[in-house]
Amino acid sequence: MCGIAGWVCLRPDGRPLRPVVEAMTSTLARRGPDAGDVWADAHAAFGHRRLAVLDLAGGAQPMVDRPEDPRVVLGYSGEVYNHHELRAQLRRAGHEFRTRSDTETVLRAYLEWGEECAEHLEGMYAFAIWDLRYDRLVLIRDRLGVKPLYWARVRDGIAFGSEPKALFAHPEIEPRVDADGLRAAYGLLFDTGPTVWTGIRELEPGSILTLDRAGFREHRYWQLTVGAHHDDRDTTVERVRALVEHAARGQLEADVPVCSLLSGGLDSTVVTALLADELRHREGPDARLRSYAVDYTDQADTFTADILRTGHDTPYAAEAGRFIGTDHDTVVLDPRSLLDPEHRRAVVACRDSPIGVGDMDTSLYLLFGEIRRHATVALSGEAADEVFGGYPWFHSPAARAADTFPWLLVTGDEAAMPLHPDVARTLRIGEYRADTYHTALAAVPHAAHESAEEHRLRELRHLSLTRWLRQLLHRKDRLSMAQGLEVRVPYCDHRLVEYAYDVPWSLHSFDGREKSLLRGAAGDTLAPRSIRERPKNHYPATHHPDYNRGLQDLARDALDGHGGRVRALVDETVIRSCLDTPAHELRWGHRLRLERVVDLGLWLDLYRPEITI
Repeated sequence: MCGIAGWVCLRPDGRPLRPVVEAMTSTLARRGPDAGDVWADAHAAFGHRRLAVLDLAGGAQPMVDRPEDPRVVLGYSGEVYNHHELRAQLRRAGHEFRTRSDTETVLRAYLEWGEECAEHLEGMYAFAIWDLRYDRLVLIRDRLGVKPLYWARVRDGIAFGSEPKALFAHPEIEPRVDADGLRAAYGLLFDTGPTVWTGIRELEPGSILTLDRAGFREHRYWQLTVGAHHDDRDTTVERVRALVEHAARGQLEADVPVCSLLSGGLDSTVVTALLADELRHREGPDARLRSYAVDYTDQADTFTADILRTGHDTPYAAEAGRFIGTDHDTVVLDPRSLLDPEHRRAVVACRDSPIGVGDMDTSLYLLFGEIRRHATVALSGEAADEVFGGYPWFHSPAARAADTFPWLLVTGDEAAMPLHPDVARTLRIGEYRADTYHTALAAVPHAAHESAEEHRLRELRHLSLTRWLRQLLHRKDRLSMAQGLEVRVPYCDHRLVEYAYDVPWSLHSFDGREKSLLRGAAGDTLAPRSIRERPKNHYPATHHPDYNRGLQDLARDALDGHGGRVRALVDETVIRSCLDTPAHELRWGHRLRLERVVDLGLWLDLYRPEITI
């Protein structure tokens, strides 16, 4: 896993590209703490920061096909899990390899198939190719968007990078925000393509962008489609089990220590069980996988159920670890560490955005930092809720009937940032949400055999997979890579996603509950009954009243500081009411408002953006 950056200029005018890309690449050092380098010629410069996971000695980048006379240069971030199979296929086609790395497999795959190489890759990746034969830049991103890639037009070319901060090191790109950017941030719709930053776009998942003397072209090589599903219930459960098992086992490969994130929920328990079994198969019956969960001091005494959490995770995670046979650790955080301004500042810098989930982001960042002391790769249960219909909105008649994005119904407007009345009138968030929602529905594929109800459930799954999942993957990538930790997500395997998306809703909920297929696939062997029957629980948050009081202090400072810039963007009356509420009475949605005020202040200080609305 790595960070990439680059600049392509089709009409060089003598400006040196290398020092600019060196500066861009240095901003990504935390994504790749093991090594870094830059390749440059008159038209292009590529930078790379490396987190060494496979072929520690031979996988250095940027990588060229022929050191003495390169035809193609590659800057690559991610993991391709079928690289052994592809390597054998490419050898049969006449390609010779210098390394064991999946990076070189991607490079040779491009030489063999051109842009169509993307259709052969299985994994999570974002990479750039500079093809010297045609003066052509090719940017490619994985199907689900696990790995990030941003780009912006500059004079006579493109600048790109794994994170927006890399682009800000380019002399032509400044951190500017306009009304569209604020809508993207505070609309909470997780739009595709546009970002909070003016002129900076995210390459869409499953997409390819090319630049040559004929111009820019962007197209999708993959998107969700719908086909007929002919398997009965038992066959469907067996197929799901096989697909999940293939994805998890195939993602264990690494030349560095690997562990699992084990929350005590069904999703992470299934993945951890499969990994532990595969590790014993490869290394012997005594091999033990390390697993990790997070908790907070006094959580057992202060836990209070809310709309997102019905129970305390730690006992379930410990039970799952015993059932599977892992070396299980619970990283226990002091709630006061979540208030540390340096921690929170680091988290906002990871995200390049004012929008996050406050203490849950900070705790995840600290958890990843602790895990990184022992492992370089961790596997996660992310995306199972989107693939198998685990969220409440799939099962709520109100959500099914609502003419809006379903997650906006979870807490209503309590969790939204209350905008200053003047800003709200300009942004017209309500109209933006309505327009974006109808555009999003238009992208949902139709099937002639579907009833209206079945199609509605397909719409909710499509929205969850193409939008809601986006912000979860962003969160996991930024916070893990900032600690030099690679997190893999087996439930994002595109073959699993495609199969599950075709399955009719009646099979997704055959036992009257959420995630029926995954529960059936787990059986008695992958998860204990207590976990198979446990309701959906979101990532844990601290419930300690001292945290609420400290958060109110941070929000008060943010509102009163920063030269009045925070007050110019938020509705001060609403925020003051949250500040005046007794700490022990703060509801989750109101607390999230305070979290976002704090993050907004840090973001303004870090980036000093020019905001024009």
